[in-house]
This record gives sequence, C-alpha cells and structure tokens, in this order.
Amino acid sequence: MKSAKKSNSKLSKNEFASNFVRDWVEFLNPDNSEEFFKCDLTWLTSYWQCIYGNGCCGIDADKPNDGCCSDGAYYTGKEDEARVLKAAKKLTKSEWQFYDRAHSKSNKKLNISEIGLDKDRKTKKIDGSCIFLNRVGYEAPSFIGKFGCALHHLAKKEGTHQLETKPDVCWQLPLRRQWEEREIGNKKFTVVVIGEYERLAWGEGGEDLDWYCTSNSEAHIGKIPLYQSNKVELIAMMGKAAYYELEKLCDARMAAIAATKKAQKKRELPLFVIHPATKAVQEQR
Repeated sequence: MKSAKKSNSKLSKNEFASNFVRDWVEFLNPDNSEEFFKCDLTWLTSYWQCIYGNGCCGIDADKPNDGCCSDGAYYTGKEDEARVLKAAKKLTKSEWQFYDRAHSKSNKKLNISEIGLDKDRKTKKIDGSCIFLNRVGYEAPSFIGKFGCALHHLAKKEGTHQLETKPDVCWQLPLRRQWEEREIGNKKFTVVVIGEYERLAWGEGGEDLDWYCTSNSEAHIGKIPLYQSNKVELIAMMGKAAYYELEKLCDARMAAIAATKKAQKKRELPLFVIHPATKAVQEQR
C-alpha cells in the first residue's frame, strides 16, 4: 500500500514515507533464552540494493557524488574506532586521496577522527565529506584509487568483507539494529530490533536530507531480497543461529506471496505488506 508523504519531511522524488503498516516477526534467540529478535519482514524481503555510483543522488544536493558520506561516520564505540584505525593503516597514498591529511609529520598517530556536534567520536570530515571518501574526478601522480570509500575498496582488494574495514554504521546501512527491554511477568528480556535505517534514524537532520535511498523506488531494483543480499551483515548483527531462523521465516513469506500472486493474480493480500518502494518497481514491469 502506498502511504501519504509526511508534511514535515522533505521526501525526494520516487520516495515513500516510512509511516506505513509493516509486517514484523518475533522469535526467541536460539543462542540466548533471555533475548528476542523483532524483525521487519516488509523491509527484509524488499529488493533494496545500494546504487552508489549507479544512480545514487547523495544525501546532499550540493554533493551528489558523495553518497551518504557527507558528514563522516559516528563510531559505535572504542572497538569500532580501533578496527577502522587498523584498516586505515593499510591504505597507501596511491589508493587514498587524503592519505597526507591523515598522516601528520609531527604525530605518528593517524589523524582520522574528530568530535561531532553531539560530542561523540566520528570519522574526520575534510572538504565537506568523510576523510575516507575518494572524490569523483580526483587525479594525482601515482594515484590509482577509485572514487568512493577507500575502506570499501581496501576490503575488496584484500578479499574480505567491508565489515572488517568500515565503521559499523557504514557496513550495517541500510539495516538498523536497536535494543529494547520487555518485562514478562517478573522477568526482563532484551528485544533486538532489526529494521530499516529510515530518514529519522539520522537524527534531526534526517528530515532535511535532499535524497535518501531506503524508501526510494530507484534503489529497489535488486535481483534478490535484502535478507539474502545482506546475509553477511545480518549474521554479524544477529549470530548464525538467529539468522537462519530469520531466513526460514523470510523464505516462507516469499513463497506464500508468490503462491498468492499465482493463484489469485494479486500482488498481495492484506496479510502481506510489500514495501511500497519495491511494489512501485514491480508494478512497472
């Protein structure tokens, strides 16, 4: 179903407001009897994919080639920053545009971080965007790097996954993990929520983004659903046992939707809420 656009949010063309009804599922963590997972099936079975470098307009209209890297990435903690610092030490001048800006002659420690407006630590912002973002069109003697995140390209070069090199928020996007607490009787349980990284998840500035991808039909062009394309990320966020439980539930949902379409020639029943951005693309085919 297509929802009305929010009056207090600057949604871009082909973008749907996120305040629509969604299908959620809950299940007990197979590895922890005191923890539940609450997962957004509508989002996880959508066909979103990252289109950076292939149609992404960037969150800032003045920097359309910078994707979602305009403000740098906030670290989730000391371990996150330490992992990024370790990866940054592997980058060479030939593949990282701001190598010299990070390597201070007076200080052997890499200068890749700063304090953000909310007093939390984040990757340093240089010339309007993240220090790790190689800008489109940059050229220099011996530079062979590609435009985009130098840490992303490092992971590809080493044959590893980007979660080994990039800040948590970067490799997790477009997924968002939150924690809630629930009381059942006199016992407290942790609820891990896995869902869409919506505009509002960016904080106060989210409503002012000039373009954003997760609910924009331009980015819902994947060949496989999100729970499959982002399997590695979900396993890292949930654990293997919990992911495979989620996978079974998503597989069953996809099969049920397909059967409904075939038998009744309908795209959905009220029971199955399709992400409106994915639905918009399907209806054009």
